[in-house]
Amino acid sequence: PKLDLVVALADALDWNVGDVAQCVWEAPPLVLVPGEDFAALDAQAIEAHRAGDWRGLIAGGRRLLASASTPAERARALNRLSGGHDGLGRYSKSLECLRDALSLSPLTPQLELMLRVNLVGAHYALWHVIEARATARELVDRFEMRPPNGRVERVAQAFSLMYRGHCARRAIASCTEDAQRTANEACADLERSGTLFSALARELGDDSYGGVANTCRGALLEVHCTLGLLDPLDAVSTITEALGGVEDPLLAPPGDWLESYGWWCIFGCNVAVRHLDDPHFHRAMAIFTNKAIEIADRLGNWSLRERAFSLEQMRRERLEKSTGFEAEWILDEEDVRTIAGTMGRFPSFRETGWRILADARIVEKV
Repeated sequence: PKLDLVVALADALDWNVGDVAQCVWEAPPLVLVPGEDFAALDAQAIEAHRAGDWRGLIAGGRRLLASASTPAERARALNRLSGGHDGLGRYSKSLECLRDALSLSPLTPQLELMLRVNLVGAHYALWHVIEARATARELVDRFEMRPPNGRVERVAQAFSLMYRGHCARRAIASCTEDAQRTANEACADLERSGTLFSALARELGDDSYGGVANTCRGALLEVHCTLGLLDPLDAVSTITEALGGVEDPLLAPPGDWLESYGWWCIFGCNVAVRHLDDPHFHRAMAIFTNKAIEIADRLGNWSLRERAFSLEQMRRERLEKSTGFEAEWILDEEDVRTIAGTMGRFPSFRETGWRILADARIVEKV
């Protein structure tokens, strides 16, 4: 239907426009192969996830939903769908799938735990800091009462601590009187999470956990500056030196280690914003936002893009305010699509995105 009809329907039904559009949209028909059971379809979905085939994972999740016969199977299918949407940066859709899955009953304890950890991640990606922090705290408290048993619970504990620590780190920017206490909480959680992920990497032979541990180490540089334990210029120097290992992200293998250095760039920007004056501020910000965007493009990581674009716009606005010099964005059509895609994925970024596009000079790609 035309957009005006969809809007009129939404108004008449008192629904959101997006919900009406989703209901009237005709999805491609599912083609189920006779004799293909849920376990076989789930195995295919897992392979798609390992290969980073996010659209294939979404298609597999839809087929799993169609073949699910129990609440637990339906929840598992929704978790696969959530993973596919997360891989494409569609965090709102990912969150919706996880909420639907957690509303089902009965679920096995391990499946419910996995869904809750993923729910924290979706909230965190969308900057729902209060929701993510509260849910992570529940999970951390659960493991304080009863130590984790087995791989799934150990991984869940490490991620719960990591997310709670990152939420506290993000909350520092909005704190006034209790910034030190919040920073201490972030420090404790991130140190412990990094230790747990390093142990998992060694014991299980899975280096992706080592990459997550490296992200925790980078976050601690930011937190230590807030606590006065590290000189901000030394933190910037440490991050700059570390980025020498990913000088050309296109030559680096994709995965958690490369992503970790993208986040090191963001942590470096946060240090610069809070602690550095010109010209050190602009030098650090220019280096880190540029490298973060390069890594984000290599990985297709929308969360990194949102942070890098937001921080680079902040740098340009600060430059204009202090010097009167307007550093315009020079964008080609692909850049415009990327910024528009970021605006669609992060409602909190839309105002910044519009400012970027309004002031940009659009050029044709050679």
